Amino acid sequence: MANPWTGEVALTIDGERRLLKLTLGALAELEQELETVSLVDLVQRFEGGVYSSSDVLALIVAGLRGGGANVRRDDLLRAEIEGGPMAGARAAAELLARAFMVPGDA
Repeated sequence: MANPWTGEVALTIDGERRLLKLTLGALAELEQELETVSLVDLVQRFEGGVYSSSDVLALIVAGLRGGGANVRRDDLLRAEIEGGPMAGARAAAELLARAFMVPGDA
């Protein structure tokens, strides 16, 4: 089970339940991959509903890597996410929110 207090989010990919987490290292990789000045820009895109499928994929890959999986973007291009693209987007948004959640806010 995912522990929201540690920033974990669960997502079923190719029939396997996986735990995603944005560690500092995963966040740094994410920032570099998305070529964004700051992650605040990404948070604002999600809050405004103007994120791209590339944003969602990058967040899922970063979360998997932060959760200890040795994956690359290419590994997920044909992956089946239980619940479809919207479930992936919800998980990505939740992952991003939990990474910046202040203890006691939830």
